Amino acid sequence: MNIVRPHLRTVASIDGAGALLEVRDLHVAYGKVEAVHGVSLKVPPGSIVSVIGPNGAGKTTLLAAIMGLLPARGTLRYMGAHAGRMPVERRVQQGLILVPERRELFASMSVADNLQLGAFVRARRGDRSWRATLQEVYGRFPRLAERGGQLAGTLSGGERQMLAMGRALMGQPRLLLLDEPSLGLAPLMVREIFSIIAALRATGVSILLIEQNARAALQVSDYGYVMETGEVATEGPSASLSADPRVAATYLGRTAVQRAD
Repeated sequence: MNIVRPHLRTVASIDGAGALLEVRDLHVAYGKVEAVHGVSLKVPPGSIVSVIGPNGAGKTTLLAAIMGLLPARGTLRYMGAHAGRMPVERRVQQGLILVPERRELFASMSVADNLQLGAFVRARRGDRSWRATLQEVYGRFPRLAERGGQLAGTLSGGERQMLAMGRALMGQPRLLLLDEPSLGLAPLMVREIFSIIAALRATGVSILLIEQNARAALQVSDYGYVMETGEVATEGPSASLSADPRVAATYLGRTAVQRAD
């Protein structure tokens, strides 16, 4: 994909104190069926952390629990504070914002109105700077500026993903939770979306990226976790995971890893 890997200055802090998000021994169940079994992970400030794995591994369930959309057992700390019982709205106010797999746009509303809804919490508390943020979003996603009056339901798949990400940025996230941003997109659009993700990191936004496109996710992230059947099977710096023979064979479509002599 030729995406420039982010500078790895934050990787060393993955095991240290000061994580923006820390999840320890998280269990999530649908009724009597447990979908996530004791998952632990960290997201350091200013980093991109990816979670890869097959369908049914529990990746989306993990994000939903972090966002507070599903009940969970375990420890969840955000910005150093216990957040397990924090209401969803409070998490959003604290800058924890989810871009869901299905985008969840308001199809009968315009692009501009969808973006403005992303700043609802800010506007309600009297923060008028959301208008400046809107111009920043348009600058990052020029296509959205061109289609401001167009109904969201008439956009292409890639444009809908841009709108979902733009709406999230209107909330001024500290930590952006991205669930399968490349799902259903053409290869050219996948490259564009991942280039945008890499650029967001430079603005100071931390990202927890859930993605089936393991190659793209590991290329753009600092650190990665591999989830299988609801558990973390392995983890490490993204470059190391890319070079791991098992990860390469299972998720990157390579039967061998080329190493320099």
